[in-house]
Amino acid sequence: MELDSIECVSSSDGMDEDEIHSHHHHHSEFSSTKARNGGANINNILGPTAIAPATSVHELLECPVCTNSMYPPIHQCHNGHTLCSTCKTRVHNRCPTCRQELGDIRCLALEKVAESLELPCKYYSLGCPEIFPYYSKLKHETECNFRPYSCPYAGSECSTVGDISFLVAHLRDDHKVDMHTGCTFNHRYVKSNPREVENATWMLTVFHCFGQYFCLHFEAFQLGMAPVYMAFLRFMGDENDARNYSYSLEVGANGRKLIWEGTPRSVRDSHRKVRDSHDGLIIQRNMALFFSGGDRKELKLRVTGRIWKEQNQDAAVCIPNLCS
Repeated sequence: MELDSIECVSSSDGMDEDEIHSHHHHHSEFSSTKARNGGANINNILGPTAIAPATSVHELLECPVCTNSMYPPIHQCHNGHTLCSTCKTRVHNRCPTCRQELGDIRCLALEKVAESLELPCKYYSLGCPEIFPYYSKLKHETECNFRPYSCPYAGSECSTVGDISFLVAHLRDDHKVDMHTGCTFNHRYVKSNPREVENATWMLTVFHCFGQYFCLHFEAFQLGMAPVYMAFLRFMGDENDARNYSYSLEVGANGRKLIWEGTPRSVRDSHRKVRDSHDGLIIQRNMALFFSGGDRKELKLRVTGRIWKEQNQDAAVCIPNLCS
């Protein structure tokens, strides 16, 4: 099915509007580029300079079924072959090595050996200097500030990961995302048939200001039975740094307007998580058509906004083209 095109007219920091034409991104045929250069190869993330455990101990703690590290309870068969608790249910209580019945035998000796180990974070090669007891390492790695970021593009299931500079280049080169410098924006979203509202990402634009990168999303989707449009901002960095910034979005016409102010969400939170939490400017379709004017048969929404820094009041004043 051929999709209507979306016209986005954008201007940053007082510049004249430029015509930008884009299509719905939710049917993108983009095939994800695996991490390279600044991207992270998760399977090889522990570099040669990292402090690694003895190979024999490491192999003992590796589940023979899923090859992940084993955590209590570690199970064993009568012949001493071990496997993790998750895989025990998958093998129908049969040892995958000798095919004997597993029973409910815990390998307490191996669990004790694991307790004595201290290992580096698997993101050691990306800069994490921490060393943890074996049983604390897993929890840390789910929250490590050095772990790579996932691609914030929402129009496809992109599996690319990497640091921020790598992902910015990836968005620009592989996803063809529009890039703007400045902390104010003025977008016009146009759709010829607003009666058709799909679960779609209409537009992703990246803004560079205050030395940081921000992703502006604009979408159409069903909220319950009601079709809505939503705009929100995500910060390309961690949540703690995102709290240093705020943003506003405004849409209106005919003497009425809606205004949203909030803190950008970190790209650590998935696009869907942000959308489903309704953390942004939400416009009901009837209101959007009212703002569009005319015969209400075409969507013409103008969304304006700005980004400012909260931490340093002197830096919070945005001078066009000087806040990058």
